[in-house]
Amino acid sequence: MAPPNRHVRQNAHMTKPTRRSLLAGVAALGALGTTGCARVATASSAPGGDLLERLRAQGVVRLGIAGEIPFGYIDRDGRLTGEAPELAKVIFKRLGVDTVQAVPTEFGSLIPGLNSQQFDVVAAGMYVNPERCEQVIFADPDYQMLDSFIVRKGNPKDLHNYQDVVKKKARFATGTGYAEIQYAVDAGYEESDILIVPDQVAGLNAVEAGRVDVFAGTALTVREVVKKSAKTEATKPFAPLVDGKPHVDGGAFAFRPTETKLRDAFNVELHKLKRSGELFRILKPFGFTEAEMTDLTAKELCGG
Repeated sequence: MAPPNRHVRQNAHMTKPTRRSLLAGVAALGALGTTGCARVATASSAPGGDLLERLRAQGVVRLGIAGEIPFGYIDRDGRLTGEAPELAKVIFKRLGVDTVQAVPTEFGSLIPGLNSQQFDVVAAGMYVNPERCEQVIFADPDYQMLDSFIVRKGNPKDLHNYQDVVKKKARFATGTGYAEIQYAVDAGYEESDILIVPDQVAGLNAVEAGRVDVFAGTALTVREVVKKSAKTEATKPFAPLVDGKPHVDGGAFAFRPTETKLRDAFNVELHKLKRSGELFRILKPFGFTEAEMTDLTAKELCGG
């Protein structure tokens, strides 16, 4: 998701930073550093905003990204890609804006950067939650996400959710700032006993080396990282419990609160892509499956 803003992406019931560390890291920021120097035009006071008209006139939209695979990053050839930028290219072209430009920042700076006019839209797969909904407006989610575990082959401790981790007294790890920290704590795991590692690659290494029994992350990142491992496997995706109820996260584009016209126009094109199946075709190369396609709305995830 956005810390408070999955790096920092937050779970809907949390007040501390959460989910997703910077996987592309310094290299991505270095590659894009020069694109973030100029500022976008100041916000309009017109009802609903006039940003869409201004973007059409200038032919360029600036995307706030966080250098995170597979959500928004720079590949080895220096090309902007990821599920959110590729989706943005399609939708903004349909809206009459032919060019997208990346403005890199840390995940925790995405919402402040958006609201201080450093870029036009957040395109980073940001989780929608009530706290963020007080700061920005979201399009409807373009994907949903469950959790999954990295475990040793055969899952010897039979771990399938956070309650199992607590019951079996398993040695547990997750990533820096991940929402999974709070999910485990809510299930009864002592936060001081959690091994915090930089990302899912470090989590995989910890499980392979036997330093922990389980690493928790998103279903997508977990299943991708274990593909190269002969010692581990990914568990079946599951919904963590929040306030005793299964919780599914959803990631979406974020806009300044004044720019409802742009958000609404974006939503119209997004829903066309959902109905036609093109959305799945855009996201599939980044590891998304049909299980991650969703009809969740921003209103639902914002708390009504």
